[in-house]
Amino acid sequence: MIQFHSLEIPELERFLERHKSGLPLRSDFDLDLVLRQILQKANEFVPSESGSILLDDPFRKVAARRENELVFIATFGEAGRDLVGQSLSARFGIVGQVYQTGTPYLSADVQEDTFFYPDIDRKLGHKTHSAVCVPIYIGKHVCGVLELINKLTGAPFTDRDKTLLEIFAGYTSFTLQNALDSKRAHELAKKDDLTGLFNDRWFNVRLTETLAAARDSGLPAALLFMDLDQFKAVNDCYGHLAGSQVLREVGFLLKRVVQQETATAARYGGDEFVIILPDTELSQGIRLAEEVRQAIAAATFLDREWGFNNPPLHLRNMISASIGVAEHAPDKPTNLSIEQEKSDLLRRADAAMYRAKSLGKNKVVISRAGEEFVVST
Repeated sequence: MIQFHSLEIPELERFLERHKSGLPLRSDFDLDLVLRQILQKANEFVPSESGSILLDDPFRKVAARRENELVFIATFGEAGRDLVGQSLSARFGIVGQVYQTGTPYLSADVQEDTFFYPDIDRKLGHKTHSAVCVPIYIGKHVCGVLELINKLTGAPFTDRDKTLLEIFAGYTSFTLQNALDSKRAHELAKKDDLTGLFNDRWFNVRLTETLAAARDSGLPAALLFMDLDQFKAVNDCYGHLAGSQVLREVGFLLKRVVQQETATAARYGGDEFVIILPDTELSQGIRLAEEVRQAIAAATFLDREWGFNNPPLHLRNMISASIGVAEHAPDKPTNLSIEQEKSDLLRRADAAMYRAKSLGKNKVVISRAGEEFVVST
C-alpha cells in the first residue's frame, strides 16, 4: 500500500501565508489531508513510483525565482518520508528549471538530461530513470512544483503523461487556493487586516491563556511591547498610504523573525506591536527582542513598487524600534487575579518600551518582576 507523507500542520501552514485575497469558501479543512489527496490523485492520473509537492517559503521568497528554496511539503513512494521538510535550491535540477520558467517539463531519460540533479538520488540510494514536473500556481504566481518520478510500468513518461499532469496541475492550484481561502476565512476574526498579524482582541485572549497556563506549569513567560521610532515622519513626508505599507512590511518582518511555534505576534494599535512568548526564559525574550530590533533597523522599507503603481521609496536608516521586554515569573504565590496579572505585565512592558524611547530610541529595555528597568546591551 502506498504511503503519503506531509509536513506537520504547524510547519505546513506557513507555506499558505500568501498575499492573496479571495472569497472564503469554508472554514474547516485538514491541510495535510488535502496535500496527500492531491498526490494520490496525481498518482491515479499518471501512476508512478514516487512523487512530491514542493513549495517556496513565502517568508523568504524573493523576486528572482532562482534565488529561492523549495521545500518538500508532501511526498509518496520510496524514501518519501525522509524527504519531507528538506529543501532544494531552485537553481538546481529539473524541479528548479520548472519553478524558474513556470513551464512543464518531461525528462524521458534523466541520465541524458543536463538539468537533472543527482544529489538527492545519491543521498537516498534511489535511482531516477524518468521524471515529469509541472508548476503549481497560486493566482498568477508560481509557488512550487508537482513532480512524479519513474512511471509505474517501467516505461519512460510520455508527452501524454505530461499533458495529463498539466490538466491535473490546474486542479492542484485550485485546491490550494481553496485551502488558502479557507484558512483566511477561519483566521479572519483573529487577524489585523493591515499587517496580517493577530489583532488586539485575540492578543488579549492569548495573553490570558498564557498566564493561566503559567500558573499551572510554573514556567516563565515574556511579553515584548514594541513601538516604531520615526513612524510619524513617514506619514508626514510620504503620506498615510506609505505609512500603511510600512506597517504591512513590519508585520511580514515579524512573521519571518518570530519563529517560536507558541508565540503570538499582534498589532496592538497604530504603530505598536506586541509579542507573547509562553514558556520562555527572560534571556530568550531579550534575544528575540534584539533580533527584531536589529532586523527593523537594517530593513529597507518600500523598496519595491507598492500600492497603485507607487514608485519605490527605499526608506533605509529611517525606521527603528523601541522595545520593552517584561518578565512574567509565576514562581511565587499570588492573590492577584489573572486579569490583574495581565494588566501588570502589560503595564511593565509598555513602561519599559517608553523608557527605551526616552534613552534615545532603537533600544531594548527590560522589566524584571520587582526590579528597576535594565537596558539590554
